[in-house]
Amino acid sequence: MTMAAGLQRIVDDLAVRLGRPVLVEDHRQRVVAYSEQTGPMDEIRRNSILRRTTTPEVRERMRAAGIFGSADPVRVPPAPELGLLPRVCVPVHHGGSLLGFLWFIDAGPAMTDESVACAAGSVRRLALALHHESLAAGLASQHELEAVRDLLLADAGRAAAASRALIEAGGFPQAGPVTAVVVRPVIPPGGEPDEELRTGVEEALLAARRGVGGALHLVRYDHGVLLVSDRADRARDLLAAAGSGRTVIGAGEPRAALASAAASYAEALQAAEIAARVPALGPAAEWARLGVYRLLAALPATSPGDGRLHPGLARLLADESSAPLLETLEVYLDLAGNAHATARRLALHRTSLYYRLRRVEELADTDLKNGDERLALHLGLKLARLSGAYPALR
Repeated sequence: MTMAAGLQRIVDDLAVRLGRPVLVEDHRQRVVAYSEQTGPMDEIRRNSILRRTTTPEVRERMRAAGIFGSADPVRVPPAPELGLLPRVCVPVHHGGSLLGFLWFIDAGPAMTDESVACAAGSVRRLALALHHESLAAGLASQHELEAVRDLLLADAGRAAAASRALIEAGGFPQAGPVTAVVVRPVIPPGGEPDEELRTGVEEALLAARRGVGGALHLVRYDHGVLLVSDRADRARDLLAAAGSGRTVIGAGEPRAALASAAASYAEALQAAEIAARVPALGPAAEWARLGVYRLLAALPATSPGDGRLHPGLARLLADESSAPLLETLEVYLDLAGNAHATARRLALHRTSLYYRLRRVEELADTDLKNGDERLALHLGLKLARLSGAYPALR
C-alpha cells in the first residue's frame, strides 16, 4: 500500500465513523487528502480542494485562531466576511514536529465533544502516514519501503539492486556495515497483532531512526526491523525503552555491506522469537550471545507427546504441578550441577534442593549423576521452552 493510499484509507474511515467530511493539510496548509464532501460546504473548502491550497487571508485567519501553537483540537469561529464556515482543526504532531492539520466543517450540525475526541484519536495513524513523505533523503517513502522489502525478502539479485538504490539515494552509508534489529510486540497466546500494536512498533522504529541516524526500517505483520550502520547497541536500547516491557528485541550479527542485510535480519528475527519464549534472556537478545539456543532454534518444534523428549521429562512437562521441580532442574543443570549456587539462585535451603532433585529422579526415572541423562534432560528443557511446552517461570 502506498503512503497516499494509506492516508486516504485513514481519511475515508474517519469520515465514515464521524458521519462528516474530512480534509487533511500538510504543515504548509496544502491539501494532501480529503474524503467525499457532503453536507455544508463553503467556497473556501471547494477552492482548497480544486487548487490544493487556500488564500493568504484564510491561512492568516487560521493561524490567528492558534492552530500552529496548539497540541489539542481548536474550534475556529466563522468569518462571514471571508465566506468561512466554522471549523474544527486537529493539529497532527509526530516526535515534537507539526506535520499537518485535520479539518472538519463545524456545522450541519456542530461536532460534539465526543466526535472531536474521536478525531483526535486518529492522529497517531495519520501522523505516521504523513511522516512517510520525509523518511528518506532524496528517495520517496514508498520507494524506500519497497527497496528495503526487496533487500530483506527478495532473491540475491534484487537485494543487490535494492542496496544500490538505497545507497545512491543517500538512505544508507555506502561503506558502512549493516546490523538488523527486530522489535516484536508481546502478544498473548492465541492473540493476533492489531492496528494499535503495529502503530506502536512503527513509532518505536521511527524514534530509533531519529536517535541513531543513517538507518532504514520496515514494518511487517507481527514485527518491525531496523537496519543500522553503526550504534546497534544504541538502536536496541531505544527500541527497548520505547516498548516499555510490551516488546522483545532481537539483534543479528553485523554484515560487511548493506546487500547482505538479509542474513543479519534472519538472525535478529530468530533472536526476537527466542527472547519472547525464554524470559530468562531478558527483553533483548543478541544472536551472537544465544549460546545453545542458536543450535536448537534450527530444530523442529517439539512437544511432550511427540516421543522425541526424554520420556521422564515429557511426563513432568505434562503435569502442571511439576513446574517447581522443572524450574529447579533447569537451574541446577544451567549451573553445571553446582548445588550451592542452585540453592542460592532459587533461595532454597540445601535440604529442600536435594529433596526436589530426588523427586525429579523418582518421577522422571532418571539418574542425575549420569552425563547422558543430564544432557538429554537439559537439551529437552531448552527445546520445550522454545516450543512453548515449558511454562515461562523465569
